Amino acid sequence: MIRLDYTRPEERVVVRNAEAFLRLMRTRRSVRSFSPDPVPRSVVEDCVRAAATAPSGANQQPWHFVIVEDPQTKHRIRVAAEKEEEAFYDGRASSEWLEALSPLGTDEHKPFLEIAPFLVVIFAQNYGLDRDSRVKHYYVSESVGIAAGFFIAAVHNAGLVTLSHTPSPMGFLGEILGRPPNERAFLLLPVGYPSSDAAVPDIDRKPFDEIATVVQRRI
Repeated sequence: MIRLDYTRPEERVVVRNAEAFLRLMRTRRSVRSFSPDPVPRSVVEDCVRAAATAPSGANQQPWHFVIVEDPQTKHRIRVAAEKEEEAFYDGRASSEWLEALSPLGTDEHKPFLEIAPFLVVIFAQNYGLDRDSRVKHYYVSESVGIAAGFFIAAVHNAGLVTLSHTPSPMGFLGEILGRPPNERAFLLLPVGYPSSDAAVPDIDRKPFDEIATVVQRRI
């Protein structure tokens, strides 16, 4: 064990920081229209480093991030993703599911997979590899989900936009990117600037009372 590197801030600073972060995150939106304008790769790499600070079961850190910049690889990913999405919209998805998606205006066409300057694919490691033996990983989905949330927040904090894309099934991502069999694709995220004409659905967040319950201290 090592001593925690922490300096307790004044309460007013804690309140101010919480309010500032809330204001920032309230402006976050999932975007499907990207600009091809370049983004420094170092920015995306720093967002990945921020994501990797997430807590994980037994500190196994069961994730791997693949940053895709190569146009040919992005094209292959788009072709494979649209093939799965076409099957999804043409019969794999239930009518109830399609109805839930209708306000978002989504369909099988995913041009952003080629237009965005970067694709970041998050892989979950079902188990670790230590030479020829397996290393058990704990709470894999929960750990990778937290890391994905950190990444999305880091991207927004940097002034970029992204989209949580989950073509199903996603096995093609492991094949195209040459990932080992202990990994499964968890999330596909285009990263970049929004296009000048980007539009987002007119949707609301649920109010606090619908998403949280406060059990107050008894006096």
